[in-house]
Amino acid sequence: MPVYSVSQVTRYLRDILEADALLGDLWVRGEVSNLSHSVAGHYYFTLKDATNQIRCVMFRPAYGGENLTDGGAFAAHGRVSLYEVRGDLQLYVDLVQPEGVGERHLELERLKVKLEAEGLFQVSRKRPLPEFPKRIGVATSPTGSVWHDIQNVIQRRFPLVELALAPTPVQGDSAAAGIVDAFEAMNREDDLDVVILARGGGSLEELWPFNEEAVARAIYSSQAPVVSAVGHETDFTIADMVADFRAPTPSAAAELAVPDSDELQERILFHRRNLFQQISGELAARSQDLDQAVWRIKRNTPDVPSWRQRVDDLSHAYGRALESYMAVKGERIKALESRLASLSPDGVLARGYAVVQRRDNSALVTSVSQVTSGDDIEIRVKDGSIPARTLSNNP
Repeated sequence: MPVYSVSQVTRYLRDILEADALLGDLWVRGEVSNLSHSVAGHYYFTLKDATNQIRCVMFRPAYGGENLTDGGAFAAHGRVSLYEVRGDLQLYVDLVQPEGVGERHLELERLKVKLEAEGLFQVSRKRPLPEFPKRIGVATSPTGSVWHDIQNVIQRRFPLVELALAPTPVQGDSAAAGIVDAFEAMNREDDLDVVILARGGGSLEELWPFNEEAVARAIYSSQAPVVSAVGHETDFTIADMVADFRAPTPSAAAELAVPDSDELQERILFHRRNLFQQISGELAARSQDLDQAVWRIKRNTPDVPSWRQRVDDLSHAYGRALESYMAVKGERIKALESRLASLSPDGVLARGYAVVQRRDNSALVTSVSQVTSGDDIEIRVKDGSIPARTLSNNP
């Protein structure tokens, strides 16, 4: 026969206890004793009746733990398990309520704790409503006054919106399943901007379908933001807590879901006046800027006629100066030409002089020493050349 360690036995017992469906989710009522409160915010106490008792631990957050008193009668919700370190059988409590509260109310509080722990009530996940919805789904009874009230409010405030009814019973045993089916049908519509879940007032029993877990999860899974309007202003259900918005009445839900066309017209007129004033002011300022720019342009524009006349005057003056300059230069050129003509070889020859050149090399003869007797020479005069031969070079 095998021998087990204490840890193996306690772990086995814990697994058996936690696998039991009844022990995993139950309410236990009894008298509180041995109550203690740790600095960490946990509660430790014992629940007992006339013959037996069970240890209880309630870890933070402790819903209702602040109401615990020694000797008080309470109902505690939780699960039974084994604390292996000491081998103690304990009830791990997540919610306590004073005795005398009805079972339905206890169940409601337990469901609130469960859904809150899962985050279904978190404000951070709630979605805003569109400012100008085009299509709104309504989950309610088609025969009640709620549906007609919603239609009337929408028609009066914003008739451009289209309403899509998802009919469902809102009271009785089939109401919860009907509401879930209505949300499933609306989730198949991909153009819904808002969903309104609504019914009139009633007792806790009549409104109970809106406290069902299945309805809460259907609201949570809605593709469009949900406005809950269940009962009157004083009624409050789990559906209100899960929905993105809560309205005190169905008519208020309709008003919350759509804008007021009269207010929109006033806003349009207000913005129109503001826009007109802004444009008029801007045009006036720009007109003044334009006038100043034109004035600066005119002031800085040169006097073209005066400058044109000045150009003409300068042109005439420079023309006359150029003519005088050219005349002086022409006279000087003529004088130079005359001087050059008088100094040219042809001019010298014309005055009776001659040029003597050797015929053998065309060298100019400027001295008698350059020729000997019998050298052929050529004598140039003004109108031609005379061939000659020297007889002697003696002077």
